[in-house]
Amino acid sequence: MKAIVQDAYGSADRLELREVERPVPRDDEVLVEIRAAGLGPEVWHLMTGRPLVARAVLGLRRPRNPVRGWDGAGRVEAVGAKVTDFEPGDEVFGSCEGSFAEFARAKAAKLALKPAGLTFEQAAALPVSAATALQALSGPARPKPGQKVLVIGASGGVGCYAVQLATMYGAEVTGVCGPGGADFVRAQGAAHVIDYTTEDITSSGPHRYDVVIDNAGQRPLPVLRRVLAPRGTLVIVGGEGGTALFGGLSRGLRAVLLSPFAAQNLRNLVAVIRRKDLLTLKDLAENGALVPPVDRAYRLAETAEAVRHLEKGHPRGKLVITVP
Repeated sequence: MKAIVQDAYGSADRLELREVERPVPRDDEVLVEIRAAGLGPEVWHLMTGRPLVARAVLGLRRPRNPVRGWDGAGRVEAVGAKVTDFEPGDEVFGSCEGSFAEFARAKAAKLALKPAGLTFEQAAALPVSAATALQALSGPARPKPGQKVLVIGASGGVGCYAVQLATMYGAEVTGVCGPGGADFVRAQGAAHVIDYTTEDITSSGPHRYDVVIDNAGQRPLPVLRRVLAPRGTLVIVGGEGGTALFGGLSRGLRAVLLSPFAAQNLRNLVAVIRRKDLLTLKDLAENGALVPPVDRAYRLAETAEAVRHLEKGHPRGKLVITVP
């Protein structure tokens, strides 16, 4: 089969379209014929091996799995001996191992039937980013109607879903984005937009927001706490910036360690893809409450170009790789 392969950590120049062996599903896995795959920052981290501490899981010297890709949508080609929830021909979406390929293995527990009415491209834009937003806005971070929510990185993959979900819950949402992204963020449901190049999030005064979802990963913890209500909830998503060793993970760790001693609830989110959340996303998408915004679709052979677009700019919504 054709796949995007990376033999060593590095830039998008390391990505190659090659012929590799088709994977064989284990007993609890499904082999999916991939029709589309989502591209987000998590793929960039896998590609570069950053932060370095993540290589303990990804592979110390080189990627354990050389085929890139995480999100996927397609048709079931074969199922493992213990899989009873799916059968060949089913249209599915979820988290796959190496989805930038014609076929990929996936744990059955990390798949769900594709939402009716969505294209494969739209379905592939959902799993990691939308599930992350769903988990970020859960528990104490689930806003009540009328509460104020700040979403930093509101035009990105996770951020656009966080804006949609918070708006659906009845919150008054302010989205933070770069130049040119305001109309897109408003279209996701934001009542207010801050362009971070011209206005600081603290410029309108302290203690404004009941919930702050930070997807951008650059602002210091004291700045985020300054705009958070005295008993509000901060959720740090991802680990951008920081040192080569720990990246932005150190900021999330500091938040977790400080939280027991603060009136504010400070959380660091490491999202886990679960069928339960995929089924929730499926229902929301089928009801029209959640709309996957696809910024641009690239062919499999154009994956390196797609990654460079992700690195350079600020995609509005999700980038998608189409297969074949």
